[in-house]
Amino acid sequence: MTSSSLWTPFTLGRMQLEHRLAMAPMTRNRADVDGTPSDLMVDYYGQRAGLGLIITEGTQPSADGQGYLNTPGIYTPEHVAGWSKVADAVHEKGGHLFIQLMHAGRVSHPDNTPHHRQPVAPSAIAPGEDSHTPTGVQPIPVPRALGTEEIADVIAEFRHAAASAIAAGADGVEIHAANGYLLHQFLSPNSNERTDSYGGSIENRARIVIEIAQAVADEIGADRTGIRISPALPLGGLNEGEVEAVRAQYRYLVGELANLNLAYLHVHHIGDDELLRSFREVWPTAVLVVRYGRGRDQIAADIDANFADIAPIGRFALANPDLVERLRTDAPLNEVDPATLYGGGEAGYTDYPALATA
Repeated sequence: MTSSSLWTPFTLGRMQLEHRLAMAPMTRNRADVDGTPSDLMVDYYGQRAGLGLIITEGTQPSADGQGYLNTPGIYTPEHVAGWSKVADAVHEKGGHLFIQLMHAGRVSHPDNTPHHRQPVAPSAIAPGEDSHTPTGVQPIPVPRALGTEEIADVIAEFRHAAASAIAAGADGVEIHAANGYLLHQFLSPNSNERTDSYGGSIENRARIVIEIAQAVADEIGADRTGIRISPALPLGGLNEGEVEAVRAQYRYLVGELANLNLAYLHVHHIGDDELLRSFREVWPTAVLVVRYGRGRDQIAADIDANFADIAPIGRFALANPDLVERLRTDAPLNEVDPATLYGGGEAGYTDYPALATA
């Protein structure tokens, strides 16, 4: 039986949520080539609106921000029109939509972007990984280090993307400062060797994240702005150092972000419960926690332990468009087809059966 704590209502920002579940952001590579959300995406998110808070896949705020093929953008009128259809579909089913703003930084390849330029990053250090491109798997090239003056342009891109998300009818945005992408690259000393005001000390490495959060909150409201972090998560070639270094970096960052009174803090957590507890002590609003490999009976564990208010769901949400009903009734769950996770059509995307048709 799923813990009763999942079924209590919660107020998050401007939203009244009926339960404590949410949909975690997950890249699926089904947008049109130009980054406009496809009709398939409208169906996909609409199907899962019962999860209450839908946090979308990573969505680039600019051409430089794109890392992968067929990922959505939120910086052109066409993108806004496409996301408006998604927002309408989610709202018609009673859900709420937060668009995740994700700048891939160095985790990109020129063949995957509309302008085919060299990726940008805090420093000219390649991640040492490969990328799927239209011509096959290729090594990710060495990125170009952003000039100090260019960082203001990146902040402006996030601000514009947030405004565009609200124009599309989204309820808010989530700033992606996790999982090896640009903002996480600034936080990590092995990808940020800058000597200006955006590198060196923990305060400087955190600066761009705080400035983007402030700009987005100023643009659309702090209560419509969430942020995601992933302390010590070794994705994209990142290594944030020993435990105490990671704790110092993130305690500073979260403490500064707490002053902005954002709608929520979303933690991709890999096991340092002492650090997670310290976030909980200073964060003034909602905390969301997602962990790899949680079983069905562990979904509410962080809520029950008072680490979190909301439990974002990843793989279970992919294969079960009616996940909330299945959890409420202890019904069996569909299994994810890993072969259809990234790219393709409706197979493994919008064709998973609901209970009524299973």
